[in-house]
Amino acid sequence: MDINFVIEKFALVTILFSISLVIAMYSTYAERKVAAFLQDRLGPDRAGPFGILQPLADGLKMFMKEEIIPSNASKWLFMVGPGLAMLCACIGTAVIPWGQDLNINGRVVPLQVTDINVGVLYLFGVVSLGVYGVMIGGWASNNKYSLLSAIRAASQNISYEVAMGLSIIALLLMTNTLSLREIVAQQHGWHWNVLYQPLGFIIFMVCSFAETNRAPFDLPECETELIGGYHTEYSSMKLGFYLFAEYINMFVSSAVMATLYFGGYNYPWMDTVAGHVSPNVAALIGTVVLFAKIFMFIFFFMWVRWTIPRFRYDQLMNLGWKALIPLAIANIIVTGIVIAVVNKF
Repeated sequence: MDINFVIEKFALVTILFSISLVIAMYSTYAERKVAAFLQDRLGPDRAGPFGILQPLADGLKMFMKEEIIPSNASKWLFMVGPGLAMLCACIGTAVIPWGQDLNINGRVVPLQVTDINVGVLYLFGVVSLGVYGVMIGGWASNNKYSLLSAIRAASQNISYEVAMGLSIIALLLMTNTLSLREIVAQQHGWHWNVLYQPLGFIIFMVCSFAETNRAPFDLPECETELIGGYHTEYSSMKLGFYLFAEYINMFVSSAVMATLYFGGYNYPWMDTVAGHVSPNVAALIGTVVLFAKIFMFIFFFMWVRWTIPRFRYDQLMNLGWKALIPLAIANIIVTGIVIAVVNKF
């Protein structure tokens, strides 16, 4: 095996893992600042200029806190739950194309860990596995409220995965590929899929809120009914892993939405820009554009959290099964008819 290939992939995995952790860490800071802005408060402002060191202080506090494992908990599974949640959150970045290829010393280096031809299926598989971390943690805690929360989370994720999968089918009918890199390539310039699949994007985005347990779909952590939810019994960095996993999931969901529907690293007049700069600089500009789209979605996640109250659980399930799934099926039918007519004439 080519040692340079191994070094490139290891470096890219390390960089993506580090970026995911840093974005998750500072998403906690951004969350509190956005909440403060919407509620006419200052937010964190003591640790460093404008409170910029607050995430570091919070992380240090998490590491230094006493770690408590309930005496009647299933200890091995109690430890596996947060790790599994964190692992499933991080590995979703592997198939996302973060930019065009770089040329380093005559060697083409793709800004993607792996371009598998079933990248979309891989993402859905990772999303499906993520619920196991929540379910194991709630069950292993030996706390009835944690278990009820875990059951809620599992049923919620399963319900909204159906609508999310159906919303993607219409997109796949258009693109004829499961490769994320090919889907991005087809959106070159202004040909973003959101212009052709607006309903599919809305369904996918709503399901992303439910999959990441973000408000108004944060029923697994409903304090008035279930205390702190599935991680009630957790402390120290085990709790931190669950909290980090939520923010990494939000980052990955934003990256997937930007990739599937908003052109990924493509942007208007990119060919004109590429004609005035070197290929590597053009590729890095595309990566910056992709991250700008991701941060826009992360801000939207936070804006919704501090604007809209949470649903009741029956409302949440009715929305998934009685509204989003029929809409997604109708979108598939309409898309199929339009494609058949266009191909015919």
